[in-house]
Amino acid sequence: MTYQETCEYLFSRTTAFETQGKSGYKEGLENTLALDEHFGHPHQKYLTIHVAGTNGKGSVSNMLSAALQSCGYRVGLYTSPHLVDFRERIRVNGEMIPEDYVMNFVEDERNFWEPLSPSFFEVTTAMAFKYFAEQNVDIAIIEVGLGGRLDCTNIIHPILSIITNISLDHTEFLGNTIAEIAREKAGIIKHATTVIIGENQNETRPVFEEKAREMEAPIIFAEDDNFIKSAEITDQGDIKCETAKYGNVFCDLGGIYQPKNINTTLHALQILEDKGYLIIDKDATSGNVLKAFDNVKKLTGLAGRWQTISSSPHVICDTGHNPGGWHFISQQLNHVIAHCHQLHIIFGMVNDKDVDAILQMLPKEAIYYFTKAKTKRALNEQIIFALAQKYQLKGKTYLSVSEAYHEAEKAAGNNDVIFVGGSNYIVGELLKDGI
Repeated sequence: MTYQETCEYLFSRTTAFETQGKSGYKEGLENTLALDEHFGHPHQKYLTIHVAGTNGKGSVSNMLSAALQSCGYRVGLYTSPHLVDFRERIRVNGEMIPEDYVMNFVEDERNFWEPLSPSFFEVTTAMAFKYFAEQNVDIAIIEVGLGGRLDCTNIIHPILSIITNISLDHTEFLGNTIAEIAREKAGIIKHATTVIIGENQNETRPVFEEKAREMEAPIIFAEDDNFIKSAEITDQGDIKCETAKYGNVFCDLGGIYQPKNINTTLHALQILEDKGYLIIDKDATSGNVLKAFDNVKKLTGLAGRWQTISSSPHVICDTGHNPGGWHFISQQLNHVIAHCHQLHIIFGMVNDKDVDAILQMLPKEAIYYFTKAKTKRALNEQIIFALAQKYQLKGKTYLSVSEAYHEAEKAAGNNDVIFVGGSNYIVGELLKDGI
């Protein structure tokens, strides 16, 4: 099989939540444990950090990877989903897993796993853990796929656990309340292993405290001692944070939601320093660890976080896809409206998200280009358009992201801004097509 055929096999011959939705979700760790034993428990050959949460876990994982790389560590990074290429999910020091490795792994091991009928994520996780061991990484940052307690990444024994925040998402699997979802995420808390909670929430704090007591795990609520004194968006679209301990910290990941993630990451780095894994130079202008924040995209390859795609016209994309993420994106879009002539929004969603909750946050002053991505989970653009009428959102429908973008590009003036978002798939198609 070619690389492309191998990727198609992974999505078609395994159950894949990302393409099939609810029918592609598999609960339980039986297959993961079988795969792990088959490959000789590779995750035990290196240190790990486990990162869960509804929003922000990707940004925190990449910030941590950049910081540890800057200290000279060989760092594995396992995240999901990918935007353009499957290999984005599995990286070592920012370099994607080679196509040949993916092809050989599938060809050599498919006879073992096919009788198990594994999920796409179970196979991918096994591949990542094995690859990191063979690459002799020092430490791997492992992002939870969905939930925590029953997620197939939850066989690791990390040196640090992080839960960024909790909001209502994937309720069909994780529960219908914030507290129920928090219990699932709390499942990554391990015995005597420090856990950092990125965001204080009244509904979740007792849940995390109870689980931490049960596991005798030290627990830190990052916002109880907020390292961020103030934050602002620079002219380049980056984030500048004035911190209580480290002076000014610049981060190349845009988005007004990033200061929360930066604060969480700084607390994680403080714990790692206390444990002797690194030294944080308190002079942010010279310290490798702190300078890494300004080079996250370069060091890890992360994309899609309030990312500027083009300056002429000015095009921005963001992968936020649930109400928790859009709470901040909508605020930033209102800031954009105040500083541009006209905002054009290319928008599409998948069919298992709370569409109404997000539509009511969108700015009424924008012109909308409702569309859908090339996935079975995509919500039809006509349905989104009909729902948008309830919230006085004005626009038209388009059959593809490419068509919507070209129409927005033709309509946009010199002082206009085009925003692309609503789902990872929408942003992924924008980046893949090189529009």
